[in-house]
Amino acid sequence: MDRLWTPWRFEYIRELGNQAGCVFCRILSEGQDEANLILHRAKTAFAILNLFPYTSGHVLIVLNRHVPFLRDADRDELRDMLELAQRCERALEAEYHPEGYNLGFNLGRAAGAGVDQHLHMHLLPRWTGDASFISVVGETRVLPEEVTQTYHRLRPYFSA
Repeated sequence: MDRLWTPWRFEYIRELGNQAGCVFCRILSEGQDEANLILHRAKTAFAILNLFPYTSGHVLIVLNRHVPFLRDADRDELRDMLELAQRCERALEAEYHPEGYNLGFNLGRAAGAGVDQHLHMHLLPRWTGDASFISVVGETRVLPEEVTQTYHRLRPYFSA
């Protein structure tokens, strides 16, 4: 049997089951943006790196308000989400030069939402061949950089 050791994830996994409430609401209220990998806070939404990325630079655009579906968001919230997505795309383009992007919502648990009660959008940079046979056969993601390094590379694009 093959094993892939990821000891850095144990602390997160251990604490995940001990936390009550919504992870996004908790992160938003803590005011520890760097520790929580928040890249930018807008008026009604924020951009945060995905702690379990599919590709390096996988960003989540999250509403500040705790609502589960697009139909629950108002115009200002939807505008903020899309403007943040544009800003994230520009930052990723400047820093990583991806060949494409995936953007999307998983609405509800049956759609694959890991946090199904708090509306968020995924923005993933993509490169030809980034999902190699390892993901398919080995059910393992191969990421070329740690998420904290990604944070430090992208954060300057949101300072101004």
